[in-house]
Amino acid sequence: MPVSIVLFEDNDRLRESLAYLLNSDPDYAVKGNFDNCTQAAEIIERLKPDVVLMDIDMPGKTGISGVAMVKQARPETAVIMYTVFEDDEKLFQCLCAGANGYLLKKTPPARLFDAIREVLDGGAPMSPVIARKVLMSFQQKTDNQYNLTSRETDVLQLLIKGNSIKIIADELNMAFDTVRSHLKKIYLKLHVNCGKEAIAKALKEKIL
Repeated sequence: MPVSIVLFEDNDRLRESLAYLLNSDPDYAVKGNFDNCTQAAEIIERLKPDVVLMDIDMPGKTGISGVAMVKQARPETAVIMYTVFEDDEKLFQCLCAGANGYLLKKTPPARLFDAIREVLDGGAPMSPVIARKVLMSFQQKTDNQYNLTSRETDVLQLLIKGNSIKIIADELNMAFDTVRSHLKKIYLKLHVNCGKEAIAKALKEKIL
């Protein structure tokens, strides 16, 4: 079955273009597209999408509120923010609300397909400029406080870039279960439960 997608974007032309682009590939199907996220919970409960693309600046409720509504209605639905905002505060708020990825609207359209595949594979897709911000945060924090080993740092850096466990294992020439073991130790040291929470923690602490 194709990956089911729902779009929340108030720019009509962009929303229609995204729907057309995604529907052009038989592996993807846009089940609904909306110019606001006020009824996001009801929409998600009804359509049950695999992935949501969510703008931030929309009339009524913001996309930050929209993420929280989506996750409360259906936690297994992955949410990728698709926005013009690059500032740390909005990025932090989106991740804390439950966003699984963060792409800027200047991202090449074809990158959307890669991002959707990554998020379904357990990754956290981000535009390069966003990934750099997060990576810099972790490099400074891990060097100074959390006592991660060099191998744990390697794993964490690849995770921050949006890679799935399988890709990290391939990149570092490690077994899948070894990567999972490293991640468990990383989360324990950072006092978090998952990669998303780890990223949010780094941003919250403003280590830039």
